[in-house]
Amino acid sequence: MKVLKGKVAAITGAGSGIGQQLAVLLAKEGCNLALADVNEKGLAATVELVKASNVKVTTQKVDVSKLEQVSAWAKAAEKEHGKVNIIINNAGVAMGSTVEGMSYEDLEWMMGINFWGVVYGTKEFLPLLKKSGDGHIVNISSLFGLTAQPTQSAYNASKFAVRGFTESLRQELDMQKCGVSSTCVHPGGIRTNIAKAARMSDSISSLGMNAEKSIAEFDKMLRTPPEEAARQIIEAIRHDQRRLLIGNDAKVLDMMQRILPQGYQKIFGTVTKMQSRAIAKKQAKKLAAKS
Repeated sequence: MKVLKGKVAAITGAGSGIGQQLAVLLAKEGCNLALADVNEKGLAATVELVKASNVKVTTQKVDVSKLEQVSAWAKAAEKEHGKVNIIINNAGVAMGSTVEGMSYEDLEWMMGINFWGVVYGTKEFLPLLKKSGDGHIVNISSLFGLTAQPTQSAYNASKFAVRGFTESLRQELDMQKCGVSSTCVHPGGIRTNIAKAARMSDSISSLGMNAEKSIAEFDKMLRTPPEEAARQIIEAIRHDQRRLLIGNDAKVLDMMQRILPQGYQKIFGTVTKMQSRAIAKKQAKKLAAKS
């Protein structure tokens, strides 16, 4: 079992959601923190939340899709803390679009943050973790890294990529016996602002879907509190788990994919159509009532 007290953890996306709660709970464990986010106000709020734990906290504005920024942050974290034991690549964004309607720029934006951000964080911090002699890498995938959904091709691609990258990494680290390990995390619906901040394309209307209504419906599915997700991630680090599924939704979809590797796709397509029709009927009734 890994001891966290006195260690140094670097966290991306630490200004809100899971990242912020990871900082709070790790600080309570006596873990020092190197925090990064593009949102400096969010970082400042996180610093306020961890003050009572009396651990060393440093912050840096970082766009994880930029290698030079991640590299500079890694160097600064080692200089300021003397070592780094844990990197949690948590920063992520969401988008809804059909493949046909998605722009290349949007796809590059998605992959830049969700996939390349994980790659940069892993590679820039890995030498520091090896140097510490007791390191751990946590890469956040998603339940959408287990199954694919309509309108989520870019998000699915990024999260499936994180899964493959991290599972391969774990095997290499095991073979090297270098004192560093890794965990791939697949959260289900976590109560964060990711849905409200998502980019939505009008192209989904070709599937009978409404962008605004889709965001609202997706937001309703975010049920697990971020502090519970953070608690489970910390336990996964402590017990050196290879993979972590958070929430019953992630566990159910994982099982569905195993039992129905082809059939689940038809089920999801049918369910999405039914939901779109139900939303359209509700909207039509509201308009009729107003008129």
